[in-house]
Amino acid sequence: GKPVVLGGSLGREEATGRGVFFTLLNTLKHLDQSIEEKKVVIQGFGKVGSVVAKLLHQEGAKIMAISEVDGGIYNPKGLDPERIAAHRRKAGSVVGFKDTEFITNEELFKLECDILIPAATEEQITEKNAPQIKAKIIVEAANGPTSPAADRILKSRKILVVPDILANAGGVTVSYFEWVQAMQGYFWSERDVNLKLRDVMTQAFHRVLDVSLQEKVDMRTAALMVAVRRVAEATRLRGLYP
Repeated sequence: GKPVVLGGSLGREEATGRGVFFTLLNTLKHLDQSIEEKKVVIQGFGKVGSVVAKLLHQEGAKIMAISEVDGGIYNPKGLDPERIAAHRRKAGSVVGFKDTEFITNEELFKLECDILIPAATEEQITEKNAPQIKAKIIVEAANGPTSPAADRILKSRKILVVPDILANAGGVTVSYFEWVQAMQGYFWSERDVNLKLRDVMTQAFHRVLDVSLQEKVDMRTAALMVAVRRVAEATRLRGLYP
């Protein structure tokens, strides 16, 4: 997305993290669960992880651990993402925040938690650490954080994985909104952007969930099936309407 002063969209900076947040809320709603007091572990505290942490904390989730490339911090009583962000701006790292225990990224994946959000980089969940993950739900905020071998292990262990191509699509969605606004010559308020993003992410989640339930496949396979079907249908119609 472009800077707002050059025709960019309000809400673009937080869009990827906010999309992850909306997707997680939809996942919990499907499971008939609330976000309140859910124990959450987040790998990555950049533009995506920090936004997810802030939004989840505001909704009553307990952010137990956050890590970056140089390690992480852990407090079973919960962390305040806003205060950690302030510490990070001064210290250059989340490490060293008061009343926390230092943990490595390897240790982070082994923590007892309800929700794990990998928001750092690719292939962080591998066949080596997948058997040790204790989370019940994994929401992929990063691109490709789970290796194919790890994916199979998680599936066999009945851990629900919400795939990256669904969960982290908020950023590209608001980039599309930016194009729409530019074409209209009319720019929306940040509230309008966020509401439209919520609607798009919710619709996408339910399309994928419906296929997952109907075809009895995992969410990643279902997301790919939705995508392939849309491309196939568009290709078919182009043959009819050149």
